[in-house]
Amino acid sequence: MASVVVVGSQWGDEGKGKVVDLLTNFADCIVRFQGGNNAGHTLVVDGKKYIFHIIPSGILYEDKKCMIGNGVIIDPEVLLVEMDELKDKGLPVTPGRLTISENAHLIMPYHKMLDHAREASLSKGKKIGTTGRGIGPCYMDKVGRVGIKAGDFLDPEQFIDKLQANIEEKNFYLTKQYGAEAASFENIKVQFEEFAEKLSPFIGNVSVELDTARKSGKNILFEGAQGTQLDIDHGTYPFVTSSNTIAGNACIGSGFGPAHVDEVIGIVKAYTTRVGEGPFPSELPEGDPIGDELQAKGGEFGATTGRRRRCGWLDMVVVGDAVRLNGLTGLAITKLDVLSGQPVLKIGRKYTVEGKEFTCMPGNIRKTSLARPVYEEAEGWDEEISGVRDFSDLPLKAREYVQRIEDISGVAPAIISVGPDREETLLLRNPFEKS
Repeated sequence: MASVVVVGSQWGDEGKGKVVDLLTNFADCIVRFQGGNNAGHTLVVDGKKYIFHIIPSGILYEDKKCMIGNGVIIDPEVLLVEMDELKDKGLPVTPGRLTISENAHLIMPYHKMLDHAREASLSKGKKIGTTGRGIGPCYMDKVGRVGIKAGDFLDPEQFIDKLQANIEEKNFYLTKQYGAEAASFENIKVQFEEFAEKLSPFIGNVSVELDTARKSGKNILFEGAQGTQLDIDHGTYPFVTSSNTIAGNACIGSGFGPAHVDEVIGIVKAYTTRVGEGPFPSELPEGDPIGDELQAKGGEFGATTGRRRRCGWLDMVVVGDAVRLNGLTGLAITKLDVLSGQPVLKIGRKYTVEGKEFTCMPGNIRKTSLARPVYEEAEGWDEEISGVRDFSDLPLKAREYVQRIEDISGVAPAIISVGPDREETLLLRNPFEKS
């Protein structure tokens, strides 16, 4: 039995879905532990593209148990659409295949209304770049102890009481502070009664199920969303998401004891990308031919929003932060194939900020915005590598690039991805097999 956590080591969009899909082969239970439908995991299986926003990507395997932990916030409408899409593709989601934590909070229509209203009220330069999906306001209600949980679907009277109280408060802010339209109690009530009928059979105690699975010798895979630098506490605040994205939240966001985690795999894209606003020291500005080539060749558009991802060189300061914050035991290096054809590659080793050197991301957002990377250069390779299935068959310069990542980070790669398809992956070490 082993428990493995998979997290993003940069600003998200590192290819976690594909790595989770690979490791699901060896897992019995797959758990999503944070975030909401502001995240998207894209998989390509036999030429078919699957995009997941809430359901763990392990759902593609009919013999696996998937769970949505208490750290996830759920938009019931989005979740039901995902279920319907999977059913249309011959993969019906049943309560036996998916459990939703009774303690997971629900994204309500007024959360999305507030999200849009607040972002619109911010001046240029202060906008967060929110997806507008109600993520922040929902987490605010959770911390403010007024949130509505999935378990409230099982108690209609309690659900109505909470909804009435929230509507009254939220409409004050919507109409008085932001001059926006008020939310309708009756419309939300009717809509969510329908959601409750469909989702109630899936609601249960994920923590208890996980403990039972652990004691039964099951392999458990924890699937995070976004990336380390988007962590609400440890990322480039305030240009972050509203949850803890680092590995420690795998336990908090699912009710699993930390002493039972065996491995933490950090996904590292072979270059760096970021969606939305916020500092990005190694960014190649839009219009730079190399950045545009990485963006086009890597298909760098957000799986959730479709927004163009900003592209830049590999930033090992960011990766180093991820190693420390997550306690990484292995790396999964993705999109190595996108670098094929680049004659010279750059690797950021440290930052200079106002004449001082930093080997970690500055905590002060003003200093972070002024950070300039100090690069070392590596020779690139011309060969296409998507057909390679053994590390020793990679071009020498590609192997040297991977080795340099290991040398700087101090963590060895366990997985290398050389293309988008499920088969285009090199498994160097299986984290579920204890040494």
